[in-house]
Amino acid sequence: MNNKKAKAKPVDKNAIIKAKDAVIKALDQNGNGTIDIEDIIVLAIKAPGVHITRANFLKKELFKNYPQEVIDKAIETTPAQAGIPSNEIDKIADEIIKFERNCVSGISAALGAPGGWAMAATIPADIVQYYGYTLRATQKLLYLYGFPEIDSDEEGLQLDSQTVNQIILCLGVMNGVAGANNAIKGMAKALAVGVEKKLLNTALTKGTFYPLVKAIAKWFGVKMTKTIFAGFFKKAIPIVGGVVGGGITFFSFKPCCFRLKNVLQDTVLSNPNHKSSAKEDEFVTGIIKGTVIDVDYDETIPADEDNDE
Repeated sequence: MNNKKAKAKPVDKNAIIKAKDAVIKALDQNGNGTIDIEDIIVLAIKAPGVHITRANFLKKELFKNYPQEVIDKAIETTPAQAGIPSNEIDKIADEIIKFERNCVSGISAALGAPGGWAMAATIPADIVQYYGYTLRATQKLLYLYGFPEIDSDEEGLQLDSQTVNQIILCLGVMNGVAGANNAIKGMAKALAVGVEKKLLNTALTKGTFYPLVKAIAKWFGVKMTKTIFAGFFKKAIPIVGGVVGGGITFFSFKPCCFRLKNVLQDTVLSNPNHKSSAKEDEFVTGIIKGTVIDVDYDETIPADEDNDE
């Protein structure tokens, strides 16, 4: 009997590079040659069923337990102002997270399938679907806890810069990026006190929030690149195995959603007894005065990136 072990097939580095370039090309929406969180958001929002209409969502979630007048007030104002108890809102939020997470489980299974380098073409679709469900959960949680409709075109397929940057802040919260929590709470207070939409748009696109948005986007770009290409130059395993190893899995979804839920639970929009912190007030003042709040990129990096349950 021949006991010699078969030699491992050498890694074709050219094939790996070509596969990597193909993934970047498929994901890169702004043509800058890299994978940005903006690329993922733009792609994900175009996926069927990702855009959530606020009024329709609130009607669907509230009609079983509340009369029409309460539902109408929740849509016109916020669920909290309509008198819906916070514990009921939290229950709905938990069910939403559970539902969207179960949808993600199918993607997680698909990501673990064998297929070698030929599976490279499937990675963009898997990532877009994962973040599509993340955006679905984000929109639903925002609406439950008092935020207004996410701005988009009539089909819900195009987002302006202000909306993309708001989503980036939410993703920052979900991933534990320092400063994102206070930014969302500050935005909630600004909305509650009637700060003009024009001022909020400016704050998100070039003013108060912009340095933090850019820092989150930079961190996310590094994270996405590492996640997507985690296994590329280590050994000849399916690229999808590298994706799973990088953390885009069923198990990362729940803690991310709960981070956002925990922040949204206690803002001026969701909690009548909320007490604003000095940092929240700083954001609101910055929005009104048009000032920019600088951030140190190194200080925005999450201290703990453990996505285990």
